[in-house]
Amino acid sequence: MLFFSYFKDLVGGEVTVELKNDLAIRGTLHSVDQYLNIKLENTRVVDQDKYPHMLSVRNCFIRGSVVRYVQLPPDGVDIELLHDATRREARGG
Repeated sequence: MLFFSYFKDLVGGEVTVELKNDLAIRGTLHSVDQYLNIKLENTRVVDQDKYPHMLSVRNCFIRGSVVRYVQLPPDGVDIELLHDATRREARGG
């Protein structure tokens, strides 16, 4: 639940999601659920030459099980908040 809570705080921010098939999609995080399924809006493909068929896609739903990485902007990461949440979860609280 740690990552779910963290991603909920990022809703409305810009993220890049890299999928297991090497497709990377950048967009505005619209929603995320407990399975880490992600809905992006205003999407664009990072490597447009490799995936020209994806140029017309503006909104997408990404199943959590196909996500390899989620890249966040550096200013979007609160290290202290993550440390505190990790410690709380490790203690079971």
